[in-house]
Amino acid sequence: MPTVETVRGPVDVGDLGTTLMHEHVFVLSPDIMQNYGDEYWDEEVRVADAIEKLRRLRELGVTTIVDPTVVGLGRYIPRVARINAEVDLNIVVATGLYTFDEIPHFLHYRGPDTVLGGDEPMTEMFLRDIREGIGGTGIKAAFLKGVVEERGLTHDQTRIQHAIAATHVETGVPITVHTNAAHQTGRLALDLYEKAGVDLTKVVIGHAGDSNDLDYLREIADRGATIGADRFGIDVFNPTDQRVATIAALCAQGYAEKIVLAHDASCYIDFFSGASQATKEQMLPNWHYEHIHRDVLPALREQGVTDDQITTMLVDNPRRYFS
Repeated sequence: MPTVETVRGPVDVGDLGTTLMHEHVFVLSPDIMQNYGDEYWDEEVRVADAIEKLRRLRELGVTTIVDPTVVGLGRYIPRVARINAEVDLNIVVATGLYTFDEIPHFLHYRGPDTVLGGDEPMTEMFLRDIREGIGGTGIKAAFLKGVVEERGLTHDQTRIQHAIAATHVETGVPITVHTNAAHQTGRLALDLYEKAGVDLTKVVIGHAGDSNDLDYLREIADRGATIGADRFGIDVFNPTDQRVATIAALCAQGYAEKIVLAHDASCYIDFFSGASQATKEQMLPNWHYEHIHRDVLPALREQGVTDDQITTMLVDNPRRYFS
């Protein structure tokens, strides 16, 4: 059976077990934290808190989280490895680039049709993360992550997505793409990937579960891709009861094999540092790692979703994605 790279090394895909397919350990803005983060960031406090939260998640029966934290979201693998050494949990990490629009200046002037020219540096970076490891750690990325947001496929986003597609075609590594469900940008991503030769069965349309438009969601699945029902707890985008009803409807129509589940949560996200953290907890009290197992799965069962279908979404589909 094939293996998948994790922070602790290769794992047989059959041993991934119950998997949440879109969770972050940390989401950070390093420049801000390094210059203004004294009151927000204490390394030892945050590491200890992460260990505690991930241990609680493991006690609920989750054995793997898939972490799409890439450049642009504060990816720092040594910190994640330190935490993972204290938690019996598989953490699968990604390569790619997170931006809603423009690429960093470091990349803007390099590559095809730029001032400096040359080969696409993003493809080279992504390939190195997959083949050699990230940042000298030897820890290898096992999937690719990009974004197609409300602004759609801008010039820079198109360039990023072509680099992701080229890396996928060369390596077979799967893709998770952040999309805007309200603007149904999953279609744009799938159109680009299809033309670029990507195997759409290896694509998760992230955040598609923010939508309750069954036609849109079925279209994603019918094209071969997987619906990312991966923002449970973010009720401002789609309340939990509606998310549950949508998944139950899709399962009743035979689409359980095309759905994965998660929260898009984190141990700490500095978007809500300081006083904003309390506001976030008031607005989004269920946006945490434990919401699916404590609240969502019972609600799905009440809506007629079977245990076999839940296993398909939490175990079988992630295994297939990484196989």
